[in-house]
Amino acid sequence: MNKDMIQRLSRYKNILYKLKSLGFVKVFSDNLGDAVGMSSALVRKDFATVGLSGNKRGGYRIDELIEKLNTILGKDEIQRIVIVGCGKIGTALINYHGFSREGIKVVAGFDIKPEVVNPQLPVPILDMAQLGEFVKKESIQVAIMTIPENAAAQVLEVLVASGVKGVLNFAPVQLKGTEQCFIQNINIALEIENLFYYVRFAQKTEELSTKMRVMKK
Repeated sequence: MNKDMIQRLSRYKNILYKLKSLGFVKVFSDNLGDAVGMSSALVRKDFATVGLSGNKRGGYRIDELIEKLNTILGKDEIQRIVIVGCGKIGTALINYHGFSREGIKVVAGFDIKPEVVNPQLPVPILDMAQLGEFVKKESIQVAIMTIPENAAAQVLEVLVASGVKGVLNFAPVQLKGTEQCFIQNINIALEIENLFYYVRFAQKTEELSTKMRVMKK
């Protein structure tokens, strides 16, 4: 499975939970496709790839889909992560209640500033010097980095050497993954820039359509 398919499966799962909460027992591929902005054919193809089957008349059983998708996405067990860098973004992530609904548990935060370090908090914030040892001891496989650009490469090296297999990187620098560790770079400024592009493009398209309609009259 590639990255795009994994993201689609996660979106399907979230929709399925909503449908289940509303009392639905079965769902059709066109329902899911409409909900996530995909074609029903792509939904069926994704499900077939992971061994999920339904039928045109009966659709898919929601409970079975959720169970299978949770297994595929690793949601059938608690996913333990650490957050490196406990400034505003890191602290917000530590306090984010949505993680628990997705089976994710932040077990510790790490920071270099003595005034931020506090092992007594519900989610302990430890000194950065303890990062490698903690990750090894607790067998942590995924970390989130919210640290300055100049520290990112060094911290990543520590994480990879300690056994981390995946990093969500909020540092303002593009880090490259390796065979040992997958990197997901999040550039908030770039994402906002892209949004402005799409907004402007939509506005220009609407203006052009309006002019064309006027010319036809």
